[in-house]
Amino acid sequence: MQCVSFDAFRTLRLPDTLYIKPEQMFRHKSELAAADWVLFPEYWQLGGLLFGLKSRIFPSLASYLLGHDKVEMTRAFTLVAPGHVPWTMIEPNTPSGADNVWEAMVLPFVAKIPKSSMGQGVFLIENAAQWQEYLQKTDVIYAQELLPIDRDMRIIIVGDKLIGGFWRLQGYDGFHNNLSQGGKVDESPLAAEGVELALRLARELGINHAGFDIAMVGGHPYVLEFNRLFGNTGLPGLAEQVSDAILEYLISESLSHDPEDPLQPTPPLPVAI
Repeated sequence: MQCVSFDAFRTLRLPDTLYIKPEQMFRHKSELAAADWVLFPEYWQLGGLLFGLKSRIFPSLASYLLGHDKVEMTRAFTLVAPGHVPWTMIEPNTPSGADNVWEAMVLPFVAKIPKSSMGQGVFLIENAAQWQEYLQKTDVIYAQELLPIDRDMRIIIVGDKLIGGFWRLQGYDGFHNNLSQGGKVDESPLAAEGVELALRLARELGINHAGFDIAMVGGHPYVLEFNRLFGNTGLPGLAEQVSDAILEYLISESLSHDPEDPLQPTPPLPVAI
């Protein structure tokens, strides 16, 4: 099995893998065309690889399309598991859209910039001044109820399998749980209901490489978002576990799927509803 990778860090342990810098893609057409898998391309490369070279990519196209934008992600979550999504309003950033959200949401609430990560585009809105500051930062309004939590779970899935996870405790600001924003790792056992929700979403949506953020409220799991490119520093040995799981998944998919169809999805497993 020959692979080409555009992310040396995430594929360092994979055998028979050629690393190419993303900007050098056009110089390596022959290697890409011959590869069994193209790993971790950047978003801008997808059209050429999938439709030009008919490459098989990892992570999946669904992982890219849904993970690229919180609006698309939330809409997909709402269709698949509506009872597990915090109440969310999505509006164009127009005066009427802003008024609609401001009048409907209960303070405090959460506002997000749809294309952001690592907690950098997530804001706690407690007053009108903070709301106006947020509106200056985004083209699309994404507002969500504030759940009564002081922690959430990062649940890591490769393929359709749980690889690991941990609780993320709120950091110094009393709001963000992201490790990059001061959150702390708690290795207490994961809540089974949250794990089941993450696995269900991954299988039904075709997401095969993700760190899901799941919050628990009174024993009920809520999905906040997922990150296609998640950090591997939360637990010792996590990077190695993820790499081994990727290799296992690629081998399994190579044996079971039609090599002429790069977009062929993984057959969904039965999920109890």
